Amino acid sequence: MTHRSAGTSTVLETRTRDLSDIDARVIRAADDATPQRFVGHAAVFNSRTAIGNPLSWWGWYEEVADGAFDKTLGEGDARFLVDHDTRMLVARVSAGDLRLNTDDIGLAVDADLDDELSYVRDLARNLEKRRVTGMSFGFYVVRDEWSTIEVEAEVGGSTDVVQVDLRRLTELRLLEVSAVTFPAYDATDAGLRAMTDEVRAARNRPARPDPSAAPDGGTSAPEDPAGSSTRRKDPAPPAGTRGVTALDRRARELAARYSLTLPPKEN
Repeated sequence: MTHRSAGTSTVLETRTRDLSDIDARVIRAADDATPQRFVGHAAVFNSRTAIGNPLSWWGWYEEVADGAFDKTLGEGDARFLVDHDTRMLVARVSAGDLRLNTDDIGLAVDADLDDELSYVRDLARNLEKRRVTGMSFGFYVVRDEWSTIEVEAEVGGSTDVVQVDLRRLTELRLLEVSAVTFPAYDATDAGLRAMTDEVRAARNRPARPDPSAAPDGGTSAPEDPAGSSTRRKDPAPPAGTRGVTALDRRARELAARYSLTLPPKEN
């Protein structure tokens, strides 16, 4: 069953991807009259990412639907910032030096880099040297869909089918895109759970039952990886099969507020 939420959320959210995942790069100027440009993707459509720990009671999986940015790109005036800092404005749609559009991949960013601004020169150099490693976008949710899906999880050597939440973002109000130094933070940070609680409350989506409160004789949900080193198996991408891949749960926990793609398969 799918629950649809409409109406702009009061919670400002951000999501981040690693630059290596979104073909981001600096294009050097051909001559002195042409500015350097930054190109890449701030969001990828239909790519399932983990927000918190989807296999526990407080996290979920999330996808951005193609079309989620259509309305906001026609109405908004997004900015390109450094680390979400409004004092470090790199480009802006209304100024003509930030061009945002959607393609088959996701939200494409094409920004002129004004070398008359010292922090923009610093950004270009840091991007080239891979010191700045993430691309993020800040947004309010206007419409989203929540559903329950079944995935396979390996716990204690056995495989079980468990239910998790899937959130699909269908319409967003985009405020800004940012080049960011830290693509994600340690998911043991209390701010992560506070964020997921805030989002659920704003979208009228209660948390799934706490596994620690499972009824007598019942089977508890997989425990929170913040206090465990047990390895789990994550679902296959939506377009693929439901085969599972063993993942390092600690690394997967870093797919938090600044959502990253899931880690690669271990050898």
